[in-house]
Amino acid sequence: MAKLLIVDDSTMLRDMLNYALNEGGYTDVTEAVDGVDGLAKAKNTSFDLIITDVNMPNMDGLTLIGELRKVPQYSKTPILVLTTERSDEMKAKGKFAGATGWIVKPFVPDQLLKAVNIVLSR
Repeated sequence: MAKLLIVDDSTMLRDMLNYALNEGGYTDVTEAVDGVDGLAKAKNTSFDLIITDVNMPNMDGLTLIGELRKVPQYSKTPILVLTTERSDEMKAKGKFAGATGWIVKPFVPDQLLKAVNIVLSR
């Protein structure tokens, strides 16, 4: 079973993500409250997929992605961005940082699971 890390400063959104992922069969999910917490957890455990928000306190999601890509075990790990940011400029910044995919909030659980299934099957 895949190990997932979700990074978002909203408790409600982490709960919704966890529920949707669990319903899709992904039960090994770790939560982090911001980029600093996410990076620390990622360095202590190996994850198969990371889902992160962009706008968070302490360390934003794009910085988190850049830091994760410097860690050898995460150089090719899929990282999905789940955010309210929808501009092409922000998406380009995400791609440059190393994001695998971009999902705009509010998310549809089936679309999220489809994206998770696709990136994990690569």
